[in-house]
Amino acid sequence: MLTSIPSPARAAARLRIAFAGADREFGPDAVQIAAPWLAGAATEDLFENAEPVPSAGAGLRLFRSGRLWVGHAQERFVSGELAARTEALYRRILEASRGRHLYRIWNYVPQINAHTGELETYRAFCQGRSFAFEAFMGGEFEPRLPAASAVGSQGTQLEAIFVAGEMAPIHFENPEQVPAYHYPIEHGPRAPSFARSTVVRDGTRTWTFISGTSAIKGHKTVAPGSLDGQLACTLDNLRLISRSSGLGENLGAGQLVKRHFKVYLRHAADLGAARAQLERLLFRPEDVVTYLHSDICRAALSIEIEATLVA
Repeated sequence: MLTSIPSPARAAARLRIAFAGADREFGPDAVQIAAPWLAGAATEDLFENAEPVPSAGAGLRLFRSGRLWVGHAQERFVSGELAARTEALYRRILEASRGRHLYRIWNYVPQINAHTGELETYRAFCQGRSFAFEAFMGGEFEPRLPAASAVGSQGTQLEAIFVAGEMAPIHFENPEQVPAYHYPIEHGPRAPSFARSTVVRDGTRTWTFISGTSAIKGHKTVAPGSLDGQLACTLDNLRLISRSSGLGENLGAGQLVKRHFKVYLRHAADLGAARAQLERLLFRPEDVVTYLHSDICRAALSIEIEATLVA
């Protein structure tokens, strides 16, 4: 539980989240994520002056960055036990952030499109996550859900990075997508538990967390098998959620906004084509962009893009 702040064990520093495969050393304090890096920034350095909070508990690291709390939680991946292990992971996250609001969760799920018994891994993950939210928040938990993403990883741990704080956030949806938590039963016994974006003002800055965004309209996948078709749909969805979140048409482009993106590609061979289009259509030279080789939550999806914007 995040109630008091012990004296930090070392001087405050930037919290560095590092991805697998980059040919460099990141140091023992980096949070290592087993999602293979392809190009762009090899680390995500969003959280400045991060003070480690000792005694966070087994499988959990906590940091304080200004008025934000950032955590890294892990649970051993066992395919036949994934729903239960996801529920345990999320109960730990929810207990650690008790008394605060969740703003963003990044989930890294091994074998995300594999089948374990009757359920695909991602659907079992969604089931466990939903059970944990319901147990902790009650039956009407959907309006309180934060922005999130869930993509594949190549590790042996189910991992999540989460951001929480005392300031009340505002959550937004894409008008051309069914809210994920209202998906019909064809997408699994429990719907995915996240908002399309979350905006929070911490007194000096405004954080906009855009969830993993892909080629979905309504609740249906668009353009299966076509990178160009899926990229066009994904960019349209980013424009729509940008507008809903109060950023205008282009995710704060032209404003005093620091923009951080992650692009997840199912096929590493798509990097060149995707990068060329995104650099022409979306990214600015000063943007921080990371390309990762990851399976996406739906087997028919080839690309997913997320953003964290700080003004």
